Amino acid sequence: MNCCHKQAYVAEVWGCSMKYPCLIQKKLCKTPIHVELDQEGTGNYGVPLETVVFDGTCNYQDSAKTILTADKKVIKITGVALFPGDIAPNLPTLSGGTVLLFGVKRRIWKGTKARNPDGTVNYCRLELE
Repeated sequence: MNCCHKQAYVAEVWGCSMKYPCLIQKKLCKTPIHVELDQEGTGNYGVPLETVVFDGTCNYQDSAKTILTADKKVIKITGVALFPGDIAPNLPTLSGGTVLLFGVKRRIWKGTKARNPDGTVNYCRLELE
């Protein structure tokens, strides 16, 4: 279940109930994205496990940084895709994969599942390069 549905998660904290607000609002996620997440490990015969696919929308923020080399400077484009709730509930971590965003395939170099105090996933964050 997604934390951003109308029914919020409720936890007992010191005898009173507390709702966890969703930090990434679904109404602000308007950028279409195709995500392919790699699973860690191998199958029965040493074959890599199937990729997990997510198609939906995200809140995307891009940035650029300049890296100076001996010959020239290099501009590296990076970005962050934010998703409300858990985009891959069967995976314990988001370790890598690729995304298709604005017609460009980009590599995931870091994935985060931000959790509430009760262990449910509040939002997912994919850092791209």
